[in-house]
Amino acid sequence: MVKKKILLVDDEPEIQLIISSRLSAAGFEVIIAKDGQEGLNMARSESPDAILLDLMIPKIDGFKVCRMLKFDKAFENIPVIIFSARGSDADKKLAEQVGASAYIVKPFNLDLFTQTIQRLLGPQVS
Repeated sequence: MVKKKILLVDDEPEIQLIISSRLSAAGFEVIIAKDGQEGLNMARSESPDAILLDLMIPKIDGFKVCRMLKFDKAFENIPVIIFSARGSDADKKLAEQVGASAYIVKPFNLDLFTQTIQRLLGPQVS
């Protein structure tokens, strides 16, 4: 079975390591982008099954990246999960407006994080 590919867009190496390790252990292939522009480029070149997107990233913020992907017919059906330290209702509402499939506030429970991804993509089969 082909592993489902997750694009992780975050500029913090510790977060990249924690999330990629957990998702790899859950059976996903994880690719990492360090900023919004790289995230857009990788989404277009790698065709991930889902995108995990921090809001506060260099070059292009997460809201703009999400909006740009969701208004592109090629990517409109790819789930985008925003995860951020910004947990206000206004941020959550804006994430919904730009097309995010889910919003997770940092710090987050890794089990809940993995369950959210599995709910959106379906379980991995090894």
